[in-house]
Amino acid sequence: MPQHNSVAITDVQAAQKRILGIAHRTPVLTSRIVNDRTNSQVFFKCENFQRTGAFKFRGAYNALTQLSVAQKQTGVLTYSSGNHAQAIALAGQLLNIPTTIVMPDDAPAVKQSATRSYGAEIILYNRQETNREELAQDLASDRNLTLIPPYDHPHVVAGQGTTALELIQEVGKLDLLLVCCGGGGLLSGCA
Repeated sequence: MPQHNSVAITDVQAAQKRILGIAHRTPVLTSRIVNDRTNSQVFFKCENFQRTGAFKFRGAYNALTQLSVAQKQTGVLTYSSGNHAQAIALAGQLLNIPTTIVMPDDAPAVKQSATRSYGAEIILYNRQETNREELAQDLASDRNLTLIPPYDHPHVVAGQGTTALELIQEVGKLDLLLVCCGGGGLLSGCA
């Protein structure tokens, strides 16, 4: 799949239908202290209560549901030090899709263990010596696996965007949306 495709609200809405009943509809909480200090009403979308503990499951599951039958049979590969790794591994387990994860050898043991517990094969690498994207592309090509990057993929972005869609559906129009940003998938989906 070509990357850098734009993601429209209709893509996020379609993703919401795909993950319905699979991904958790996470709670929205408020804090009197934060509201008092900011002189506003602040809502927190608690994605720490999502499956695998992060919003990443939304994008991973949405992406895997859209694979062809042949791609589902051969499996997928991603690179991640933890949250996306676990999300792809769990989505693969639920959809009966083999998963391979390229993970740095210094990734927390708890994240490695959780990823393995969902049935993923983990390939460790030294991040000082190896470029993870190049390693992942080479392995995906050699093994005929579909590469699902952690953020730079339209189906991942659309799935992650369901976080903001849910928030707006629950609390209404927002004056401002603050989104954490690592790779940019969540931010892009919420835009």
